[in-house]
Amino acid sequence: MKRFLPDTFTLLLVGAVLLASLVPISGEPAEWFGIATNIAIALLFFLHGARLSTDTVVAGFLHWRLQLFILVTTFAIFPLLGLGLGLFSPWLIDQPIYLGLLFLCVLPSTVQSSIAFTSIAGGNVPAAICAASTSNILGIFLTPALVALLFSTGGNAGISFDMIWKIMLQLFLPFVAGQVLQPFIGNWIRSKKTLLNPFDRGSILMVVYLAFSEAVTEGIWHRLAIGDLALLILVDSLLLAAVLLITSLGGKLLGFNREDRITAVFCGSKKSLASGVPMASVIFAGQSIGAIVLPLMLFHQIQLMVCAWLARVYAERQKTLEAEPVQAG
Repeated sequence: MKRFLPDTFTLLLVGAVLLASLVPISGEPAEWFGIATNIAIALLFFLHGARLSTDTVVAGFLHWRLQLFILVTTFAIFPLLGLGLGLFSPWLIDQPIYLGLLFLCVLPSTVQSSIAFTSIAGGNVPAAICAASTSNILGIFLTPALVALLFSTGGNAGISFDMIWKIMLQLFLPFVAGQVLQPFIGNWIRSKKTLLNPFDRGSILMVVYLAFSEAVTEGIWHRLAIGDLALLILVDSLLLAAVLLITSLGGKLLGFNREDRITAVFCGSKKSLASGVPMASVIFAGQSIGAIVLPLMLFHQIQLMVCAWLARVYAERQKTLEAEPVQAG
């Protein structure tokens, strides 16, 4: 039962939303808080770059068919499913929520949870490390590009050159700086994971608090009913189920072995809250992003619960397969 309960970080996210709903920050304090948040985001992507071993990425590319399948799932199949949801907007799904779902669909995969669940399930961990890392590197470019393409196609605002510059300055350049310094500080940063995790999560909580403060000020809870939240949870769940099915069947059709199929399932079905929330604050700067990040926050918890259960199913199945020859003998 414990595996289905929200983790500590999810509870902190809910707390940030509640705090913003009760005590939203606005005016000059919000401006200063926004500056601090931007600095925290830049440091977050610097740490991402400093943690990532270049050797890991190079080694993982050797299994190019698996990596390509995961990338296609993340940046092509997911967005196509998001466009399909547009058929239900606005008569069933409100336009701001639909934009949040579409943004969710163009994000890169998670890193930590993808690797952790792949390991628990008995999958190809080196390939998972490469896939998750590569997804996040390419996501710095592909996510804004897909937002510009899909949002402008739907009649919404695309991305200007000014926004591209902000993305480069706040996300990509810190990441590159981290990669440049990785040979010197990478081992130290990886060894201090416990100490640095609070900073990672704290920067995300800052963005969530600021985003929902702006959304509350603009009346998001007056426009969003309980029924809308229930519908959003249902849509997120169906979206995850569809991609889990696609990655599972696709891995079989492509002839991957069991370990690679597991890697495809857990890396291809995830969407990164750690990258998504900071990206939203940069890509949609000057706009209210509360409704944009809400589908992602809900999807984050759903994917953790479902994939935790699925990883244990894979692990138990492997134990059964390993025990069968012994019993037969």
